[in-house]
Amino acid sequence: MVRSTTIFRVSDALPLAASVDDENTEKALTEYKQQSKLVFRRLNANSEPACSIESGQYTLHYLIVDKVIYMCICDSSYPRKLAFSYLDELSKEFQNSYGDKIDSVTRPYAFMGFDTFISKTTRLYRDSRTLTQGGGPTAGPSSQLDQLNENLKDVTRIMTKNMEDLLWRGDSLDRMSHLSTSLRAESVKYRKAARNINLQALLRKWAPVGGIGFFFILFAWWRFF
Repeated sequence: MVRSTTIFRVSDALPLAASVDDENTEKALTEYKQQSKLVFRRLNANSEPACSIESGQYTLHYLIVDKVIYMCICDSSYPRKLAFSYLDELSKEFQNSYGDKIDSVTRPYAFMGFDTFISKTTRLYRDSRTLTQGGGPTAGPSSQLDQLNENLKDVTRIMTKNMEDLLWRGDSLDRMSHLSTSLRAESVKYRKAARNINLQALLRKWAPVGGIGFFFILFAWWRFF
């Protein structure tokens, strides 16, 4: 089932809205939410628009639509089709409600009122067996379920990644970037040092000759003037 949902802005990973999780869920998912923040700080407009990231007993699914990231943490056994159909529904309603305000907000969770829609949609997607089979007492009106099943996304082309590999790769890229910056700084420093060494070598080589020449110039000036 869907355990938790958060909506972020792509440009700066600012959280815009989230599900209101109970204390037990919040405690169980603390580590996973922290991981999701690390991942989303690295996303940009050119990142994959949809992806599933496996992390232990949970899978993090995200969908990028119109500069906004829609993320849900689900049980690893929860069907991917349902997860992305769920995120798709959230994206449509969120854009209809707040599309013209997304770029201007500056405070986190500026649209927490969206939790009402998140909660309602989460309840609809709670029982994955009922939804995928198209009926049942907990699913709501049959017409709603029929429409839902028709709208389930084809997720065969959506990539699946591993959280540990993704974070390790990101950390490695960060380290490589830092190392590259350090190497450039060291290279500049060594070039300056090399120029100073060459200048000192020239001075040592030509200083005696210059001194002698200067002495003769002074002697000639004193002798004839």
